Amino acid sequence: MFHNNPLLAQLKKNLHAKTPRVEGVVKSTERGFGFLEIDAQRSYFIPPKNMKKVMNGDKIIALLKIEKEREIIEPEKLIEPFLNRFVGKIEKKDNKLFIIPDYPFLKKIIKCDYNKTCLDVFQNGDWAVAKLIKHKLNGDNAFSAELIEKIITKDDPLIPWWVTLARHNLSRTEPYVKNNCFNLQENFERRDLTKLEFITIDNSNTKDIDDAIFINETSPEEFCLTVAIADPTAYIKYGSELDIIAYQRSFTNYLPGLNIPMLPRKLSEDICSLNQNAHRPVLACSINILKDGSISNDDIQFFLAWIESKSKLSYEQVSDWIDQSGTWKPPTKSIENQILLLHRLCLLRMKWRSINAVLFKDSIEYRFNLSDIGKIDVVIEKRRIAHKIIEESMIIANVSAAKFLSKYLGFGIYNIHNGFDVTNAENVISFLKKYNLNFTVKEITSLKGFCKLRRVLNIVSNEYINSRIRRFQSFGDFSIVPGPHFGLGFTEYATWTSPIRKYSDMINHRLLKSIINKEQAILLNEDIKFKISEQKKRNRIAERDVSDWLYTMYLQQKEHRYKTFQAEITDISRNGIRARLIENGANVFIPGVLLHKNRDELLFNKDMGTVFINGIMQYKVSDVIPVTIFDIKSDTRSIIAKLKL
Repeated sequence: MFHNNPLLAQLKKNLHAKTPRVEGVVKSTERGFGFLEIDAQRSYFIPPKNMKKVMNGDKIIALLKIEKEREIIEPEKLIEPFLNRFVGKIEKKDNKLFIIPDYPFLKKIIKCDYNKTCLDVFQNGDWAVAKLIKHKLNGDNAFSAELIEKIITKDDPLIPWWVTLARHNLSRTEPYVKNNCFNLQENFERRDLTKLEFITIDNSNTKDIDDAIFINETSPEEFCLTVAIADPTAYIKYGSELDIIAYQRSFTNYLPGLNIPMLPRKLSEDICSLNQNAHRPVLACSINILKDGSISNDDIQFFLAWIESKSKLSYEQVSDWIDQSGTWKPPTKSIENQILLLHRLCLLRMKWRSINAVLFKDSIEYRFNLSDIGKIDVVIEKRRIAHKIIEESMIIANVSAAKFLSKYLGFGIYNIHNGFDVTNAENVISFLKKYNLNFTVKEITSLKGFCKLRRVLNIVSNEYINSRIRRFQSFGDFSIVPGPHFGLGFTEYATWTSPIRKYSDMINHRLLKSIINKEQAILLNEDIKFKISEQKKRNRIAERDVSDWLYTMYLQQKEHRYKTFQAEITDISRNGIRARLIENGANVFIPGVLLHKNRDELLFNKDMGTVFINGIMQYKVSDVIPVTIFDIKSDTRSIIAKLKL
């Protein structure tokens, strides 16, 4: 009798309209149910039956209902799908193609729309790029994707690299231009410095050598440093096809065991590279350094030149010789003298920076070694004295370039870092007081005060305090107008020493040349800054993703199965500990259930980076703890560890 009753239909409509709605992001779990995260404090349960309508990461509007005395979510409207363009693994069933997205907690098998040729192109286990074209919340009966591109076959050893690059829509090959015969595009006058004893110091396998240095002592304890930088803009016209490609890439993409160059290798590793005894055009800078280690700002000179590097040296060779270990010796007396002078300058500048700026603490880097037969190994690399010699030389050059650009143009591509914003500065002050370190907000938000804080923290040498302070710091960025770099301790900083690898340095080259040659400078806008910044971020994420993939393969090797590792706690999340294995640099996660038997007795404080058990602090960020590998999840490239008791 109530069938098609208009009064009943109106009643249902009114009840539906009064049902509260919430907006948030879907977070799925391995057990089929999920949560709708509204903000950092609020989330609502999504039952398994309702999770079938959405995917992890979808931004949706949903009805908030009560079911069995519990608040639950019923998805209603899709605001933004998590999947649009994505990568995944092909599954072939009954002559039909499906794709499984390669994302954690997103393992739905999605039907593919395709033409008949795809059945021959794609095989089970292959990797592909796809686009989501149908979504259940849009009224479609099922999720569906369109295959766009095949990435790589299932057995190819390059899967970690090619899949990662495809996921982030990054180039997988060096740039290609129709005319790869590169000739000088400039006729500017250049100084002939080919007789000077320029040397290069790099890793032994470096092919794209972009900096050479020469030094002489102008008076007791005073030096003149000449930095010569490869000049790709002499071969690449502004606005040309190759220039646009370089702008789109913005950087050479350095991945573990592989690099994708910003410029064609013919340019970056041959024509422009400052190879030993090769006649090369350069953009150069001569800088005088005074007895106290400061830069004489009145004597900075930028000019174009020709050089011939007299020797290609490696960090290992030079460091061993300075440390009086190993058998290597400089090939000539004049090169020996260059190394000795550079060493003295390095020590002088480090002393100056320790008093007036920010001096870096020695760090450890981890590098993958990949054998021809596919075996993975990890090598620890420490910053040695030769690394510091080049580092100090390049810092001198970049500080000088920033001052030169500011003086003559007032713009360029500057590297900036703003230290703390006011809110974070207040949190820093409160935190430091607990350790009897007394500063003011006004003090640490100034460049001078920030440098003082960093120097005090270096003396205190407490890694827990350092880690907490770093959480409050701003991120580094690019700017087209001068600005301070708190992280380095300089009023302005602009890199120009890696133009083979960074488009921002190519831009600064062109600006410096316009000053030298008294020409109209190219104009910059905010779009350039945002593009370079975004590309840098994508490259870093890709590097991390490949590393995670290789670590899951590396730690599955037999010798690591039952081994005890020392791990440094790097972060505390809401339900576990993140740590880095000191021996090889792998990041692992220790869930609460593998940390303490009774989860109710555990309290994870993410903001303070601490873990309490029964009200007593047991672990904190920077602690070193013994762990063993509990599980390796290859599909999500995650490594689960447990505490070794």
